[in-house]
Amino acid sequence: MRKFRVEIWGDGADAESMIRAHAERSVQGFTTNPTLMRKAGVEDYEAFARKVLAKVTELPVCFEVFSDDIPDMERQARKIAAWGPNVFVKIPITNTRGESCAPLVGRLSKDGVKINVTAMLSLEQLREIAKALSPAVPSIASLFAGRVADTGLDPVPMMREALKILSGLPRCKLLWASPRELLNLVQADECGCHIITLTDDLRRKMPLLGKDLAELSLDTVKMFYGDATKAGYRL
Repeated sequence: MRKFRVEIWGDGADAESMIRAHAERSVQGFTTNPTLMRKAGVEDYEAFARKVLAKVTELPVCFEVFSDDIPDMERQARKIAAWGPNVFVKIPITNTRGESCAPLVGRLSKDGVKINVTAMLSLEQLREIAKALSPAVPSIASLFAGRVADTGLDPVPMMREALKILSGLPRCKLLWASPRELLNLVQADECGCHIITLTDDLRRKMPLLGKDLAELSLDTVKMFYGDATKAGYRL
């Protein structure tokens, strides 16, 4: 299988799956968010986080604040950061009222909190955050390249420019967020992105990378034929 320079991080909220991926050394870090946690049926936020952190002790793990009030975001962020030295606290670029979280990011980063700034979809947002982050503290800038692509725009030029913007922050990693297909892994690697998040479903497709297209075509034909046979279709 092709070797990648970009770090592959798991994206999900199933604790057992995260612990298994860690044991298999198939990822180099983890992210989750309240939406993924709700879909996975997580009811106790802190209990879920501590279950993961009890097993994943050396890889970075990102947990997101969920308050919409910026002072309360700060309280949550400092509490989450205290859960372990490998924890990155995810802070959205704004709250639901569009109020910038850059000042909050600056305060936390200055105090040594490892931050993952999330939900960014523009270089203007990234520039604002780059000014706020401390160059001495590890941080992550998550640009939602997949959602940019959903609007019909090519995210690759944006990600290349993002790397230039972050060049003055040697401890900040650019994360390609919300990928839609394995091609995004190749794109992230080729443009020099530091991290890409992949769901379990996308990671399961990785054996397809580099597969002979004629062989894949034949596999596809066999799948269609097999499913038609199993369904008992007649004409």
